[in-house]
Amino acid sequence: MAALFRRVPSLICYWKAGELVLENYLSGKRVTGDPLVFTLLNFFGEWKPIEDLFAHQPEYSRGSLRKAVAELVKYSLLERKARGQRNPLKSWEEWNPAAGFFHFSTKDVPISTGPEAERKFLRLRAEKAPMPVAVKHYARARKYVLPATAKQGELPGVLLSRRTWRKFSSRPLSLSHLATLLGLTWGVQTWIDFPYGRQALKTSPSGGARHPVEVYVLASRVEGLPRGIFHYAADRHCLEFLRPGCDARQISSLLAGQKYFSGAAAVFFMTAVFARTQWKYPSARAYRVVQLDAGHLCQTFCLVATWLGLGPFSTAAFNDTLIEKTLGIDGINESVIYAAGVGHRPKGKADSSPRGE
Repeated sequence: MAALFRRVPSLICYWKAGELVLENYLSGKRVTGDPLVFTLLNFFGEWKPIEDLFAHQPEYSRGSLRKAVAELVKYSLLERKARGQRNPLKSWEEWNPAAGFFHFSTKDVPISTGPEAERKFLRLRAEKAPMPVAVKHYARARKYVLPATAKQGELPGVLLSRRTWRKFSSRPLSLSHLATLLGLTWGVQTWIDFPYGRQALKTSPSGGARHPVEVYVLASRVEGLPRGIFHYAADRHCLEFLRPGCDARQISSLLAGQKYFSGAAAVFFMTAVFARTQWKYPSARAYRVVQLDAGHLCQTFCLVATWLGLGPFSTAAFNDTLIEKTLGIDGINESVIYAAGVGHRPKGKADSSPRGE
């Protein structure tokens, strides 16, 4: 049976630095294009044998066309049909290319970590252009002076105390504190019945009450738990043990080499089960909603941790594929989108976030 070829569904093209670039945003491979490349990709819009191409392009030798097809397969712009093959991005069809291109092309990007590297980077940025101003004003607008902000009470105290912590004591996290963090941040508080099914309600808002975010716990120092990776069952308020093993080196590796977070007692990886949101919102704009949902949850987490007297952090700098492999998820239907962690604050030290993060 003749081999069949097709243009990959995750292909996009754009101009960059004066060249036309073709990119498979799922594989991350990209090449610059020429007229023959576009002719071949356009021809293989559906599964076809290479013999059909010979008849369609008689001005080129069969050898040159075979070589061109092989190169396009090599760079994952064309794919060869295999038995039982499925489109891995089938569930993303209504969101692509806008959401898929952004999501997959921004995974596993190189990240410079460490205070020295950051200072060097920002110094070079400042030499090219000044830092944008932090606030905006309308100079000619009429001004109304507001009463002083109410800062007394527990809630204002928690809000004003929240900081990003980068140093932690070796004291283990209590199981009670972990349970409170999970239950008040990601736990299902109640259910609402609708004609089309039940929807969960949590402490943070979610677009359409779809709650696409799951959370996995890397327990490094938690009383009553073995070191390992757990999934939090939000409806049952329990941890599901997935596999053993978790140490400072692994945490640092998963968080793109950020060694200052490696001393955390527990790290939380938030993933998105996109189908939950895709089911209700077929527009690519809903991808923004998934990101907003994760932000709501992370702020709740940081405030709960601060209320408990712990030191929280959050970061978007991490090794996507390594995390997804570690968690055992496919990175397509379920993908990591945010990371957070917590530990006890070092004794006698103020917050470790002088930058006000």
